[in-house]
Amino acid sequence: MTAEAILANTRSLDAADTTRDPQALADRIIDCLVHRIGKDQRAAKPHDWLTAAVLTVRDDVIERWMTSTRATQASGAKRVYYLSLEFLIGRLLRDAIANLGRAEEFDAALKLLGVDLAMIEEIEPDAALGNGGLGRLAACFMESLASLNLPAYGYGIRYVNGMFRQRIDDGWQVELPETWLAHGNPWEFERRESAYIIGFGGEVVGTETGAVEWTPDEKIEAVAVDTPVVGWRGERVNTLRLWTARAFDPIRLDAFNAGDHAGALANQVRAETLVRVLYPADSSPAGHELRLRQEYFFSSASIQDIVRRHVQYGNDIRTLHEKAAIQLNDTHPAVSVAELMRLLVDHHGLGFDEAWDITRKTFGYTNHTLLPEALESWPLPLFERLLPRHMQIVYAINARLLKEARRAPGMDDRAISAISLIDEGGERRIRMANLAFAGSHSVNGVAALHTELMKQTVFADLHRLYPDRINNKTNGITPRRWLQQCNPGLTDLIREAIGDGFLDDASRLADLRPFTEDAAFQERFAAIKRANKAALSQHLREVMGVRLDPDALFDVQVKRIHEYKRQLLNIIETVALYDQIRNHPERDWVPRVKLFAGKAASSYHNAKLIIKLTNDVARKINADPAVHGLLSVAFAPNYNVSLAEKIMPAADLSEQISTAGMEASGTGNMKLALNGALTIGTLDGANIEIRDHVGAKDIVIFGLTADEVAAKRADGYRPSEVIEAHPDLNQAISAIETGVFSPGEPDRYRDLMAGLREHDWFMLAADFPSYAEGQREIDRRWTDPAGWRAATIRNVAGMGWFSSDRTIGEYAHDIWSVR
Repeated sequence: MTAEAILANTRSLDAADTTRDPQALADRIIDCLVHRIGKDQRAAKPHDWLTAAVLTVRDDVIERWMTSTRATQASGAKRVYYLSLEFLIGRLLRDAIANLGRAEEFDAALKLLGVDLAMIEEIEPDAALGNGGLGRLAACFMESLASLNLPAYGYGIRYVNGMFRQRIDDGWQVELPETWLAHGNPWEFERRESAYIIGFGGEVVGTETGAVEWTPDEKIEAVAVDTPVVGWRGERVNTLRLWTARAFDPIRLDAFNAGDHAGALANQVRAETLVRVLYPADSSPAGHELRLRQEYFFSSASIQDIVRRHVQYGNDIRTLHEKAAIQLNDTHPAVSVAELMRLLVDHHGLGFDEAWDITRKTFGYTNHTLLPEALESWPLPLFERLLPRHMQIVYAINARLLKEARRAPGMDDRAISAISLIDEGGERRIRMANLAFAGSHSVNGVAALHTELMKQTVFADLHRLYPDRINNKTNGITPRRWLQQCNPGLTDLIREAIGDGFLDDASRLADLRPFTEDAAFQERFAAIKRANKAALSQHLREVMGVRLDPDALFDVQVKRIHEYKRQLLNIIETVALYDQIRNHPERDWVPRVKLFAGKAASSYHNAKLIIKLTNDVARKINADPAVHGLLSVAFAPNYNVSLAEKIMPAADLSEQISTAGMEASGTGNMKLALNGALTIGTLDGANIEIRDHVGAKDIVIFGLTADEVAAKRADGYRPSEVIEAHPDLNQAISAIETGVFSPGEPDRYRDLMAGLREHDWFMLAADFPSYAEGQREIDRRWTDPAGWRAATIRNVAGMGWFSSDRTIGEYAHDIWSVR
């Protein structure tokens, strides 16, 4: 059957869907409940109904999944392979039925059975496969790849316990294991035939033919577990392939029978450790080694799978780059470059030069950060001990790279040292970002500013050597999940106003602009926003016991807790505002709800301290009758995709206040603006492009630019002088450092505040006056309801360009050369 005929079969599936009625679907759900779960309808619990609904829709997804795979095979199309250590996919039931266009049908069918679809959606666990923007971006990209009918695989790790589930005890973050797989996962399929040997350690020896052979002293089996990814309108279903690990000998019976029960299971425990936790703390040597083992484990399994599929379909290994485009999502999978070289040279007998040419044509590399600590590097002894053959390959690649650099004009010893894959300064380390750069034909940043800073800073010398390699691909988000699914009220209003075109082409949101000043449209828009705020308030009351006023301005900062993201700046300004309200009760203050959410890395002391400070400030402010109804603060625990889907539609103000030049892009800024929040932010990441698309008057920009930050640091910035010169700032910092918010432990925040007075690397003090003025500008705008509504509607209208469909279209055309 031709690819065209197979795709025609997909369209026939679409037609068949439209003929299904709720009663027939209800019968199918009951059949699943009885015959696949083994439950009588009268005895079924909510989780049984959830599983029955998932299995029912999964049956239809499988048909489309197989059809998509057959069509790709029949056409010989080039595939995209997206390697990412994170895939923050969230809940999948609503996503699948919405993209299939069957949400109303499932809702009606379950109602016939006395079951509420919204209720069972709420008990579906979030897949604990990521933590922040990197993982959510990967999930959006996978959905857009399917929606644009591009054949693709996502590759990652099937984490059993994720990063952690966050609980707040007495204001402190407590890390608990995620248990999302405790009752199984009805979406996934184990592929026992897709299993690969992953080696560690051992030695490399020469053979009689002059080749080399790596004999690892430890071997682990990587086994594929597949999850279908449904594209918009269900025309294509792609695959998210995650790896789980198992030992070849899960139990040593001799040791077990001898009484060493724990030792008998040591091999299996060691294997399972690879897939237990996302980002294990690397402050210890054991943690450092585990991170490297994890990254090689999933990279090797993925590259082996890609090469196996290419050869299995009858292709010459020399045409790999013509049939496969491999994208490295940040530096974590960079070892894939060396792994592909190993397979091409050692297993397929290619010469080094030919293998290197194929490798560079196959890989693309996306950089997500300019922070030195996030540009991974590994101690050379550790890398060589775990991956001795890859160490040889890295040396060989480095020799070629440095010789090429030496021949290039204007490359002095300093530049060559910066380009080298081996950092010789102090402890010798392998620079994985340089390896990814050297081994890729395309290196992209994720916002215009970020890409330019890549050229000027971390990759300046590599950019001089390869001036055509760096390009920009500004991030995007899928409008299906981040508008249509999480904000159905706004979606319906937009459909009434401009029709359904924006559902397929987000750029059509621009058609909303004529409605920005329409009073009737504004009133309905505002009513939807208030309903979303009331729903979030009710949720947080149930979860936290906190009461929030839906009529107040919801001021939201939700993201990973990190000093460069400057939650601390927000908190200090909140303390200053608290003082002003108490000192000047006669003024007409705008009621505000300050809402924070996000996780701090387990070993990141200052980030965890900022969470505690946020909760301490919240406790004092919320209990003070002097500001009751005017200011409240809440920290929502365990921020994940499902919580974000409640927060984004309810936000009035989006805090995007990172130190300029340090945020690669951001995607939370896009989600919040798409749902009608005004942004207060620095000229950092994608904030710049958001300003360009929504209009400079409909975003509040404050603070230093990236160039000004660099200049201030170079000029000997003295934050203590700035603090002393601004009484509101000085008073707020003094209150925090002297224990006003921590009376039981007055010195709790003394060191944190001392860091601001003495160093202030992230420019909180420098930006505070401008930030505070920006917040008062927000107050002024809020007191003009019509003007505020018009501005937020213009934000929605301007966000179509930030669809991940646009981003993926650019990757496909400019980097992957796929149609």
